[in-house]
Amino acid sequence: QVQTVESGGGLVQAGGSLRLSCAASGSIFDINSMAWHRQVPGKQRELVAFISRSGDTDYVDSVKGRFTISRDNAKNTVYLQMNNLKPEDTAVYYCNTNARSSGAHYYQNYWGQGTQVTVSS
Repeated sequence: QVQTVESGGGLVQAGGSLRLSCAASGSIFDINSMAWHRQVPGKQRELVAFISRSGDTDYVDSVKGRFTISRDNAKNTVYLQMNNLKPEDTAVYYCNTNARSSGAHYYQNYWGQGTQVTVSS
């Protein structure tokens, strides 16, 4: 089993910055890709940022130039640095880790519990 611990959300004014973290732990055999998603009530969850095993990244258009996804493989952790935050960034942010647990024969997607990001004004 793989567990994730997500943190870093909070309240910030427009133009401010936050850094989200999500650490995977447990019986991890291998981690493939990692990603951050976000969701607001009544709307579909959307992919915000993606990082591959090799470090290739991709972002939804609305955050390009403002958000940066990175990973620390030694710590099994993915980060999302969010700069120049806008009110429309307000959402619950979820990390997703595509990983294979020890003893498993396939990869699964593991979700964090979500962390609230609120951008005022």
